[in-house]
Amino acid sequence: MAILIFFIAHWYLSLFSQTFFQHRYAAHGAYTMSKGWERFWFIFTFVTQGSSYLSTRTYALMHRMHHAFADTEKDPHSPKYFSNVFTMMWHTKNVYTSIYDEKFEIEDRFKKNVPEWRSFDRFAHGWAPRIFWAGAYTAYYAYFATSWWMYLLLPIHYASGPVHGAIINWFAHKYGYKNFEMKNTSDNLFHVDVLMLGESYHNNHHMRASNPNFGVRWHEIDPVYYVIRVFNALGMIKLKQPKLNPVETDF
Repeated sequence: MAILIFFIAHWYLSLFSQTFFQHRYAAHGAYTMSKGWERFWFIFTFVTQGSSYLSTRTYALMHRMHHAFADTEKDPHSPKYFSNVFTMMWHTKNVYTSIYDEKFEIEDRFKKNVPEWRSFDRFAHGWAPRIFWAGAYTAYYAYFATSWWMYLLLPIHYASGPVHGAIINWFAHKYGYKNFEMKNTSDNLFHVDVLMLGESYHNNHHMRASNPNFGVRWHEIDPVYYVIRVFNALGMIKLKQPKLNPVETDF
């Protein structure tokens, strides 16, 4: 039971950091927040993503490229150009690393209002913290695991960020249903998205990029949107007015 609780908690906390802070806030600017709250969410993201910590600046830049170049050769992760999910994600990793190391030329339009905390990124992105988190996960399993098969879950802990990305960037561009016909292959992977906290409504998101609510139809429940509404009511963030005619490249 302890292993199951830990796995579920890590899955959803890591995913929440990605979708609330790095995706909807950093990449798309669906709401604003103070510098103090922004720093809080940087730290929260580091703690919850752990060994698979992603630079928020790098994530935002790469995701904006994905929207602007979806399913073209400039897309950092289109399944159209790869034979399997592993080769696609390896390519994504290489693009991500090049952007983080500032060896990848980024158009100025993608850099607008991207949150940065370079000194924190240099610390959180290093190998020492990654090894620490991986060791902590392993130690927890060594203490609480009651069967050998439980250790098969450890790689997901080690690479939770890339695992979440693979589910959406591969499967939500190959399977599912569409609410909107677009010039890319984005689909809504699940009719009710509990597993990915609304992220699987990918076709909706490509149509309404800056909208904080990824759901459109009555059954498309986006649980993170309701958290966002609570944070807005408490004054932690300030929601922007969604545009009436959003487009794919609206950041």
